[in-house]
Amino acid sequence: MNVKFNYIAVEGPIGAGKTSLTNLLSKHLGKTAMLEEPDANPFLGKFYENKKRYALATQLNFLLHRVEQLVELAQTDLFDKGAVADFLLDKDPIFARLNLGDEEFALYRQIYHHVKPKIRVPDLVIYLQASPGMLVERVRSRGKSYEKQITREYLSAVFNEYQTFFHFYDVSPLLIVNSENLNFVDKPGHFEMLLKRISEMRSPREFFGLAK
Repeated sequence: MNVKFNYIAVEGPIGAGKTSLTNLLSKHLGKTAMLEEPDANPFLGKFYENKKRYALATQLNFLLHRVEQLVELAQTDLFDKGAVADFLLDKDPIFARLNLGDEEFALYRQIYHHVKPKIRVPDLVIYLQASPGMLVERVRSRGKSYEKQITREYLSAVFNEYQTFFHFYDVSPLLIVNSENLNFVDKPGHFEMLLKRISEMRSPREFFGLAK
């Protein structure tokens, strides 16, 4: 693995496989894993039952948790030793924009800009792409009770927001991975191919996928 990629962020919509890949990469590379831990958000289950009422609380809980992790990491030498995160703070406003009304979103933006830490950007961002249909399938297979409320329409909206965000993203080197036909957990060969692809990156935006 190219040593310049000490800090890697893995991103993608709900069900894309961010956390699984983050855990694989952190273990294989011997780096610290930073996980957003959605199950620890006390508002998330309530959000899927009543989005209008709990959207702001859910979003702020995620935001503050992510900021806390990044600040703690920045105060140590772990950024130099290496870290892999299953979130990119810059994309945090995606869900806020989707779920909040105008006044709440304006408030969220004020808080976001106030608490966002000034730390180094990732050396590499991996964006996991998957179609809305595949996202639905993966979310259903996880069997989390609160995720039963997630609709295909909502996942399609999330997918579109991610596509737009990463179309314009140019802050860090970006590897766009079409994960439709990839299974990094159950097929070690797929993970090895990804590692090779990462090590061979030469340009700021590259693509990786596997034909069916």
